[in-house]
Amino acid sequence: MATFCVVTSEMLPVGLFVPITAELGVSTGMGGFMLFVPAIVAALCAPLIVMGAKGADRRRILCGLLALLAAANAAGALACGMAWFLAARVLVGICIGGIWAVAGGLAGRLVAPAAVGLATSVIFGGVAVASVLGVPLGAFIGGLAGWRTAFGLMAGLCFGVLCLNALSLPRLPAGPAPGLRRMLSQLADPGVRLGLLVTLCLVAGHFMAYTFVRPLLQSYAGFEAGWIGPLLFAYGAAGVAGNFVAGSAAARRAGATLCAIATALLLILLLFSGLGQFRPAAAVLLLAWGLAYGGVSVALQTWMMQAAPEAAEAATSLFVAVFNLGIAAGALLGAPSVDVLGLRANLWLAAACMLAPLAMLARAGRYGRKARSNVSTA
Repeated sequence: MATFCVVTSEMLPVGLFVPITAELGVSTGMGGFMLFVPAIVAALCAPLIVMGAKGADRRRILCGLLALLAAANAAGALACGMAWFLAARVLVGICIGGIWAVAGGLAGRLVAPAAVGLATSVIFGGVAVASVLGVPLGAFIGGLAGWRTAFGLMAGLCFGVLCLNALSLPRLPAGPAPGLRRMLSQLADPGVRLGLLVTLCLVAGHFMAYTFVRPLLQSYAGFEAGWIGPLLFAYGAAGVAGNFVAGSAAARRAGATLCAIATALLLILLLFSGLGQFRPAAAVLLLAWGLAYGGVSVALQTWMMQAAPEAAEAATSLFVAVFNLGIAAGALLGAPSVDVLGLRANLWLAAACMLAPLAMLARAGRYGRKARSNVSTA
């Protein structure tokens, strides 16, 4: 639930973009900073929070960050100008980096080793649900009661989850926190380095296209505005299913699971560019898109935990940083692409981003098979 709260808070402005920018009196371009700011702050804060946490009880850290997240959403609801609102989004970014990095490394400490894959799926189920339901949820509440009410309700939900975690989680004292040297040493590990590069490319490619999913559905596919909410909720349901399917598969073969996800996203984005103007095809492809992307977070996190089992928090904090850099990069690259080339060409470019992780994973697989073959023949 903590991961659900923090990622929903990150995505909430997407569904409320027009009323927020209209009331605060800013341009569409300036409104884009509502997502860019927290993503960049999260990328910077994730490793810093893990390094600064030292041996502190992880339950207390989670509860403290949830309290800050509740305050940030309340501040956003009360914002009287864009500067105030973006200051609140900075606080959201701090919480994204901290909660995601800390929560992502807890699965191995809360359950038996055999259940780590399922536990990771449950933790990142919050990310999957929030990533795909945050936009329609915000739009639905904002349409009924205004965007300020949506942020106020989000603040209340964060406070409720804070109370739940405080009452239900056991004490989670940590070992020595990774210092800067240990954090950077993770980059020397080929598995960690590959996982981070795959993360950057997959997430950037997805957000190049997903940032513009509403105009894709309305302007490109021709759906009326009333269909957008139900379609995105269906996308979200498919994403939740994809999260658990990928979690189970990644626990056994993380690399193969990531290859399957990247291949699926590549094909879906290309097919959407060609068939997306036909509404039935667009609806089916949107569901497939949700199913495929729903497994990204859990599969990547599983890869990182397997690559650095003795430094899960350090690897996870780097993963969170790069994941949020991917969000920011995708949004920034997609904006000029759509303006200059159009929605269809932007889908091609987003699909092209999937070629890089496929090539890297295939190369790593070949080297792995060659190494195993050499060992067996020695």
